[in-house]
Amino acid sequence: MTMSSSTQSPISLKANVLRLPRKGMPVLIEADDSQRAALAAEHDLLSVERLQADLLVVPWKNGGVRVTGHVEAEILQACVATLEPVASSIREQIDAIYIPEGSSLARRVADPSGEILIDPDGPDAPELFVGDMIDVGATAEEFFALGIDPYPRSRAAAAAVETSTDDEPAESVSPFAKLRTLKPEG
Repeated sequence: MTMSSSTQSPISLKANVLRLPRKGMPVLIEADDSQRAALAAEHDLLSVERLQADLLVVPWKNGGVRVTGHVEAEILQACVATLEPVASSIREQIDAIYIPEGSSLARRVADPSGEILIDPDGPDAPELFVGDMIDVGATAEEFFALGIDPYPRSRAAAAAVETSTDDEPAESVSPFAKLRTLKPEG
């Protein structure tokens, strides 16, 4: 995936990779009201109460860029069972590497059989970027999205699930019991 998508992040903040100091460039993103409303609409949330990203953008190897830091947010989601508002906190660590599209680092070494081997516990593969800019705001939004609970439950819904599983198990009914009632008398 290259960083040249047609849609722009509501918290877009471009960083010029050619002008990065060796020690890196600190970036602080605090979403304003309109940005939070756009994020809520884009991620199907009731609201985003607060979003802050504290990042450090540093040069990495030959022309690459590493973005580290964290994103924090307070959001309101609709419960999947009752549609009641559910407040959630998000705190995600960010560690992303970007390399230029034409870089030798972008060439993946494939297995002789033609398969690409990926270690699920290993680090993520670097993402490609085109030109001399990367969108660190979009990076923060990606990690924000990872922290959103896909199935939020209100306390009432969670309690209903717990009580239904805590009840005594119903008498087990043989799957053939209904068939016995259909058996003709005789």
